[in-house]
Amino acid sequence: MERFLPLAEFHAQVGSLFAWVKTAPLAQGAGVEMSSHLFPEVSCHLLAVTPTCHWLEFVDWADAILQEPLAVKDGFVTVPEKPMLWNEEAVRRYQL
Repeated sequence: MERFLPLAEFHAQVGSLFAWVKTAPLAQGAGVEMSSHLFPEVSCHLLAVTPTCHWLEFVDWADAILQEPLAVKDGFVTVPEKPMLWNEEAVRRYQL
């Protein structure tokens, strides 16, 4: 079978979490790697359970409003054991 899709890149917010969960087994069956697009604070959790995990697109744009930003060391992110939570005071400070 000829492959036309070298990898699947998902946007956790736009494509929805349910689309990711439905697509991951299909990608695995086809041998297609999955990567993320933005929202690393959510995507890192999804990629951690994706059998054909490729790479996490990392940006630190949300760090200013997160209680505990993602830890990056030597180019790798450690997936937190708990959900990423907002710093409510910081959110109010940046609110328009």
